[in-house]
Amino acid sequence: MFTPSDDDYLTLCEYCEENPAARGRRYCSEDCRRLAGRARNARPRKAHLTHVFAEGTVYYCPECDTRYFGVQRCEICDRYCRPLGIGGLCPSCDAPVAIQDLVGSEMTVIFTL
Repeated sequence: MFTPSDDDYLTLCEYCEENPAARGRRYCSEDCRRLAGRARNARPRKAHLTHVFAEGTVYYCPECDTRYFGVQRCEICDRYCRPLGIGGLCPSCDAPVAIQDLVGSEMTVIFTL
């Protein structure tokens, strides 16, 4: 005949897997229960791309259509320029060129965290 030992009803905490949970419980403490719930319902991290640095951005003046690389204010009109997007200087003529000028209007940028 089988005799249950004292260890048969002890189960480890489902979150920390170190401390034994009380009889009929899944977690050893309220903190482990809360952390397990957060881990179960965690949202995937999103890349926040709201701020693009001025150093790598091509701007254009809406008044005189002059392009600038990394400069937000037009030197001719003294007005704020609008951002065209990420870009750089052309290696042959040193004119500011945005990536969307080279690729097209639709482009997908993939960031890995």
